[in-house]
Amino acid sequence: MAGADWTDERPMSPHIQVWKWHATMAASIFHRVTGAALYFGSFLIALWIVALGARPAGGGEAPALYSTIEAILASIPGQVILVLWAAAVLFHWANGIRYLVWSGPRVGFDPKTASGVSVFNFVFAILGALAIWAAATFI
Repeated sequence: MAGADWTDERPMSPHIQVWKWHATMAASIFHRVTGAALYFGSFLIALWIVALGARPAGGGEAPALYSTIEAILASIPGQVILVLWAAAVLFHWANGIRYLVWSGPRVGFDPKTASGVSVFNFVFAILGALAIWAAATFI
């Protein structure tokens, strides 16, 4: 279409600045964001597991790598990162189930149901992450 004149003032494709924000749209965007965040959070957890495996079997002094990672994860910013990572895991999991239901039996497409499930996924992720944090902290 080189050289074709575009005379329509509307955008060629709908964009997030054009659409009215709603729960289903936010859930779709956050599904992608949490997918990317899980990549980096999983790297941090994997690094912690590797450092855990580097500890001596007899219970001797922990190596510097383990002590450093343990100090980072025990700090306030580390705790915030872990809670956000847990929320991302829970949201991505619940929203993935929503996508599976949409793709498989093809139910839940009406706007009221789709918005309700999307809001549920957000609430589930936040409350679930806080419950995991509370259980890890106080039990």
